[in-house]
Amino acid sequence: MPCERKPMRYGHSEGHTEVCFDDSGNFIVTCGNDGDVRIWENLDDDDPRFITVGEKAYSLAVKNGKLVTASSNNTVQIHTFPDGEPDGILTRFTTNATHVTFNTCGSKVAAGSSDFLVKVVEVSDSSQQKTLRGHEAPVLSVTFDPKGDFLASASCDGSVVVWNIEEQAQVISWPLLQKTNDVSNAKSLCRLAWQPHTAKFLAVPVYTKVYLYERGSWDHVSTLSDDLLTQVNAEKEERGYEDLFDDDDQVMDEGWHDRHSPTKKAVSGVNEYEDDDDDFVIPATGRAKHRGTLLDDENSLDSGSLKLGPDNAVMTASPLPATLRPVYEGPQPTPPQKAFQPGSTSIHLTHRFMMWNSVGTVRGYNDEQDNAIDVEFHDTAVHHAMHLTNSLGHTMTDVSQEAVLLACPSADELASKIHCLHFSSWDTNKEWMVDLPKGEDARALCLGQGWAAVATSALMVRLFSIGGVQREIFSLPGAVVCMAGHGEQLLIVYHRGTSFDGEQALGVQLLQFGRKRRQIINGEPLPISHKSYLCWLGFTAEGTPCYVDSEGVVRMLNRSLGFTWTPVCNTRETCKSKSDHYWVVGVHENPQQLRCIPCKGSRYPPTLPRPAVAILPFKLPLCQTTTEKGQMEEQFWRSVLFHNHYSFLSSSGYEIDEVGQSQSQKEQQELLMKMFALSCKLEREFRCVELAELMTQNVVTLAIRYASRSRRMALAQRLSEIALEKAGQIHNEQEEEMEHCDIRRTSSGYDHTEGKEKHHRRQTLEDEPGQELEEEEDQQEMESQDGIEAPKRLNLFAKVPGSPLKQAAPLSSKGGRSNPFKVLGSWKSSPVSCQPRVANILDNMTSSRKSAPLSASVKKSNKTPVLKPLPPRAKTKAQSTLLQMCNAKAVIKKTQENIEAIDDQRKQADLSTAPSLADNSEAKRSKTGFEVWLEENRKNIIVDHPDLEEMDIIREAMGLFRNLSADERLAWTEQAKGPAGDVMDLKKRKRTKAGGGVENEIGQAEADENNAKKKKVVDPSKLSAFAFQKN
Repeated sequence: MPCERKPMRYGHSEGHTEVCFDDSGNFIVTCGNDGDVRIWENLDDDDPRFITVGEKAYSLAVKNGKLVTASSNNTVQIHTFPDGEPDGILTRFTTNATHVTFNTCGSKVAAGSSDFLVKVVEVSDSSQQKTLRGHEAPVLSVTFDPKGDFLASASCDGSVVVWNIEEQAQVISWPLLQKTNDVSNAKSLCRLAWQPHTAKFLAVPVYTKVYLYERGSWDHVSTLSDDLLTQVNAEKEERGYEDLFDDDDQVMDEGWHDRHSPTKKAVSGVNEYEDDDDDFVIPATGRAKHRGTLLDDENSLDSGSLKLGPDNAVMTASPLPATLRPVYEGPQPTPPQKAFQPGSTSIHLTHRFMMWNSVGTVRGYNDEQDNAIDVEFHDTAVHHAMHLTNSLGHTMTDVSQEAVLLACPSADELASKIHCLHFSSWDTNKEWMVDLPKGEDARALCLGQGWAAVATSALMVRLFSIGGVQREIFSLPGAVVCMAGHGEQLLIVYHRGTSFDGEQALGVQLLQFGRKRRQIINGEPLPISHKSYLCWLGFTAEGTPCYVDSEGVVRMLNRSLGFTWTPVCNTRETCKSKSDHYWVVGVHENPQQLRCIPCKGSRYPPTLPRPAVAILPFKLPLCQTTTEKGQMEEQFWRSVLFHNHYSFLSSSGYEIDEVGQSQSQKEQQELLMKMFALSCKLEREFRCVELAELMTQNVVTLAIRYASRSRRMALAQRLSEIALEKAGQIHNEQEEEMEHCDIRRTSSGYDHTEGKEKHHRRQTLEDEPGQELEEEEDQQEMESQDGIEAPKRLNLFAKVPGSPLKQAAPLSSKGGRSNPFKVLGSWKSSPVSCQPRVANILDNMTSSRKSAPLSASVKKSNKTPVLKPLPPRAKTKAQSTLLQMCNAKAVIKKTQENIEAIDDQRKQADLSTAPSLADNSEAKRSKTGFEVWLEENRKNIIVDHPDLEEMDIIREAMGLFRNLSADERLAWTEQAKGPAGDVMDLKKRKRTKAGGGVENEIGQAEADENNAKKKKVVDPSKLSAFAFQKN
């Protein structure tokens, strides 16, 4: 049947036009550059129905009573057919949607866009979308596999890609087309087609030829070409490709003369010239019998170059030989991610952001009217806005408080250039430019404080000073992906190897410049989400590295946990639709803010109008965050993570906000105390101890009080061990600081501690031999604890070096009374003396949490002595036992003669505590209550204030003495004036009161008191009248 050309008639305004038939063939549907979709009932229809879908309409498809259109308003719309009623928006893109198509059954729609994305959307539920990423230029066309497994797409980057729809991954890519930056500039729309029903072959039109690829192996099996055959008409696309295949799925090779055809073997036999399927039998005149599938091009020539067989018939190709080589079905390598600049949009966009960071924005314009770069600063005090002419074709840039750095790729005879605008320079020349070596292109760049870095295609990183001086050069293990700089830190991400199954194998390096240049992270793998790629890389405003992947997961470096990466936010959780994204522009740790731009239906924001910045909260992905416990745990660990920068900044020599640091610590301790109270209510005492490990000493004290009031004495006992250990740690740290201070003072010619010791020696000259003996005894006891399993018991009331005689129950700096039963080790002072006042449950705890609190034996300790409550001891030693103190409370006050006899026994038992004649004479002198109190507490004041002079110590002591109650001051005055028996009795009462809160001590004291009552000799003269007389 010969073609009949109908007269042309007006359909749409000049420009791009698309046309298709409906399923029944009764309607012709067209769309054009005027933004209208027209539904023609036939060619003679003078008044077609029309639908306005936008400013311009680029593509349409009709299936199952649905009409889908791609328009210039960045949307894919759906209408009913043929009524044309709007039925909603299927999906959105950043820029124009270029092509749409239905699958075979009409349940899915595939759409390509100028933002390089291909989306597959369910018609019944538009939220069910799959996005195919990998093109590097606008998409020209898309087409579904008839079996529904694959989708083919063509792009302006010159590639034709076959996708696995379910895995959203590329199967194969062929570079067949000429590259261009926009659909309007493309020489071919490259409308693809699969073989109907069987989908055995994919046909790709490339200019005047059609390439055929076999499904599965994806081998190029044939090329169709003819001078008569030009590009396939969209109106006859499906029917024309059906005629390219015969009934037996044998390829009809009209391009027998094509050297690139793998099937150009001569055939012979009887069936060689049979006319069963003679649709393509062409006479010598070059006119086909059936021209319905071919365009009648008036400019086409006769096929004089065709090799014709007998009877002027075109020879047909032989059946395809079976594939002999094995087919690899294992994991497929993933195409490596291309290098990009963080904070920039795609390079193929005509209007795009070249950089958006915390300093400013850089916009690039590359259209027919202008090719320029605009630089704007968030703070105009840094610099005014700049307009630069982009004559060199710069494609990447970075901006800081000091300069603007730009780079352009190499051209034909031009090398890749690095251009820096050093606007903060104090001289008149504020620009410098460097040409990279031949064959080396810039791939990524960044700016820091006083330096610039450029990563090149030669797997090298070149460092420059901000003034243009070339500095160090080092190589990378793989191709760079992106870089970021902040202060003295340089963060580099690169490909560390080949990846498979859609993953990206990325490595990271973190370098720190300055006085001590060092590499903090050396080639560690960069963790990203499954089958995702890197989207943004940078630093927080406080200098902590972080990055974002394509799944919207934000990860931050945790310096306190071995430089690991912790996920702190997932932007996808706040997106309303799967096509929505957040474009990150900055991260702040204090306050905790994630600054980003919401992109509706796209990944990149438009340049105009200026997009608004939104702030997202951070949230660690902990378990059960809907419960009260999970919420407090998430808040605590997030606070710990986001305040690690204080230690980093202080170690780097920067000034830190001490108020903010203390506020964060207070917040963390409050959260720990809340979790502790919650665990107590849930009767999770072991969990309470675990939480106490994270608390400070003061908060542990509050926890002990809470546990005591809750009548959880076992928990309070455990917490007391932790409190003592923390007190010891604090005391050791204070001692180390004092040692450093002493070293500094010694170097300046004065040792304050030595002066204090000399002052004590002047006061008690005759006590020096006794002190030396006690120091030796303490040293021997410490050695016995280190080397012998059964250590000797320490003297509770032994004199500490430098302290007055018989020092007991010293007062802390805050006026709280310390435990008199604590064993004083060989260190300079007891850790309890610098510890805040806590509940009485502390009195019988040890500093080693591993040992049992009531154990009879003391385990070996390699570092610090183990504090244990002492059992009752014999009276031969010069120390007071709990029995003696209880007897002092129960028995009537003894006479002065008995006291002197007991004192004589003590002097004979322990020579180390025997007072000298000077001490006796000094004790007989009349003293004031303040002097007696000062002698008792001088050691504590010196420990709390090691830097005070003698006069300052007296002033401090006077202040503390005034803070005592009137009764206590009166007691010290009576002690100074009264007899020795009253003094000893007062001390015993105070010691008994200080240890009264200890349950175990109280029980032992009550038992000893009962024994003492049994042994007591009763005066018959007083009680005889009340005795029961049997007679």
